[in-house]
Amino acid sequence: MATNISKKRKFIADGVFFAELNELLTRELAEDGYSGVEVRVTPMRTEIIIRATRTQNVLGEKGRRIRELTSAVQKRFNFPPETVELYAEKVANRGLCAVAQAESLRYKLLGGLAVRRACYGVLRFVMESGAKGCEVIVSGKLRAQRAKSMKFKDGYMVSAGDPTRVYLDSAVRHVMLRQGVLGIKVKIMKDWDPTGRQGPKMPMPDIIKVHEPKEEEVYAGGDKPFVGKDDAVVA
Repeated sequence: MATNISKKRKFIADGVFFAELNELLTRELAEDGYSGVEVRVTPMRTEIIIRATRTQNVLGEKGRRIRELTSAVQKRFNFPPETVELYAEKVANRGLCAVAQAESLRYKLLGGLAVRRACYGVLRFVMESGAKGCEVIVSGKLRAQRAKSMKFKDGYMVSAGDPTRVYLDSAVRHVMLRQGVLGIKVKIMKDWDPTGRQGPKMPMPDIIKVHEPKEEEVYAGGDKPFVGKDDAVVA
């Protein structure tokens, strides 16, 4: 990339790079539970971390597949040799990952499973994984020629305000079936986790914690608390 580049152009170039990389990996690693990508730029090299549920499939036999992907990314984006590294990271809890669940539902529908049964299966699995709420929307030509939308909900879900950016994880996928295209939308609301492993560290803004009142100190001089002037001193 050019060295003399304005900040505006740099941010746009970074966004386009991320979008194209994400699209490539989504198409290539859909069957391996691809759940997202993270790009870390250091002065020496660019590190690309691929999050997936089945990391062994991403790496391939003796790391062959990840080397092929590294070569493809390097050639496409004109990286100098040995300056881009791809790593595979396992998703800690795939039940709380909307992308993984949307892909799972997509493959269930492609396999011929009934829409209602597939959606309730995903919903149950997400809620058993520790989510606070889940919503699955499938729209398109489900049974008849007329297109319609089916919505499946469970638990608690916020739809507005700042917590939607912190607590919600959503994904959209398209299923190419014989009768037409179905749209899948999965929204998962994570629960608050002070450790930050299973959910956000930030508590919900409308949760009020009432602390226990402090115990009053009782002095040896009697039941009356010390005010500031000792009676014995006054002469």
